[in-house]
Amino acid sequence: MTRTRRITGLAIGSIAAASLLLAGCAGSSDGGASSTPDSTEPVELTISWWGNDERAALMDEVIDMFEDKHPNITVVAQPVGAPDDLFNRLATDFASGTAPDVFALGGAKPLEYGAAGALLDLDTVSDYVDLAPYPDFTLTNTTVDGKVYGLPTGGNAIGMLVNEDIFETAGVDLPTEDWTWDDLSSAAEEVSASGGEGVMGLDLRIQDIVGTYLAQITEYGMYTPEGTIGIDEADLGSWFEIEEELVANGGLPDPTVIVENWAATPDLSPFGTGRAGITFAYSNQIGSYAAGTGGASVQILPPPTDTDVSGVAVLPSQFWAIAAKSEHPAEAAMLMDFLLNDPEAAEVILSNRGLQFNPAILEVVKPLLGEADAQAAEYLERVLEIGVVAPPQPAGGGIMNELTQRTESDILFGRTTIEEGTSNWITELNASLESAG
Repeated sequence: MTRTRRITGLAIGSIAAASLLLAGCAGSSDGGASSTPDSTEPVELTISWWGNDERAALMDEVIDMFEDKHPNITVVAQPVGAPDDLFNRLATDFASGTAPDVFALGGAKPLEYGAAGALLDLDTVSDYVDLAPYPDFTLTNTTVDGKVYGLPTGGNAIGMLVNEDIFETAGVDLPTEDWTWDDLSSAAEEVSASGGEGVMGLDLRIQDIVGTYLAQITEYGMYTPEGTIGIDEADLGSWFEIEEELVANGGLPDPTVIVENWAATPDLSPFGTGRAGITFAYSNQIGSYAAGTGGASVQILPPPTDTDVSGVAVLPSQFWAIAAKSEHPAEAAMLMDFLLNDPEAAEVILSNRGLQFNPAILEVVKPLLGEADAQAAEYLERVLEIGVVAPPQPAGGGIMNELTQRTESDILFGRTTIEEGTSNWITELNASLESAG
């Protein structure tokens, strides 16, 4: 079946690691909730997510499978390219009463939307979606006043992706787990100088590494368990000093190039097109980043650190949620359950949205992982050994990506100093947290 798409706008490899991650949780024997609504009347659901064409193709296939099982339900897909594009559109849709029935959220969005009453309390549809397999730590970002407003699609962790072929061409020693930030700066400079025409040492999106860096040098990282900012201006400023050095010594390209690539999908980024030696990315994105490198050998390692703390945490990557005012909450919950807890759907989705937290689904996925996903699984197992526990992003924290990119741009282009930029960053984020709280 060919879908018509309306566009509007890792599994961990070892049983031991899975047991550690999923301790105390049990999935249903059939992989999901067994009840179905009594009604056989035609139902139309809308679903929206972010991602590239590969993800859209997977979703089309899974949606077809769901519709085959439920002939009275038609699912209209509304994919968008980037997370912020989806979040901006959702804000408009909720204001106008046209929000999709089911949609993906990330970061602080589940807390923000849940606190605002925009999301369905999943306990009200627990006959249709199985909540049991999900450990408490995976639900922290979706729980408000004891009510669960979303379920995680899976988990992942930030890592350092390395194009080994570029390093070999440049004659630079490959990174190791004991790398410091000075080591990275020196290697990135050498790769830029000797890696070939148009090659840069580091392809950087600040939002994909700054939280990990801050967790290396402070007690909690960006946020405290109480939902307040856990860093000060000097902490954040020390990152921008590293970045300025990388630009000055050639490890990073001109700031115009950095800014141009903020919105590039992984496969179209400098690293994803074989033009960068290093990037920082989530572990479930290895395959997407490696897709356009011409078959280069791509490895993933923990990011550099100047302390004895890795700063890396296994985090839920995305969440599925349901609009509180959905006209078909039971059917929407059935679709959510199918996406998360159905073995047949899992065989298609694999680890596209990260590590499955449902142990029954994990067992289905593990034998089917390709090379890139197996790498991600191995890395996640390593993170469980060396990683940290990250407090969740609080409501109001959703501005962090845009705020940090804007601050980065102002500093790198000389429109503000590090001191002024980081002070404004703290002030704006504090105001957002307070207004959301």
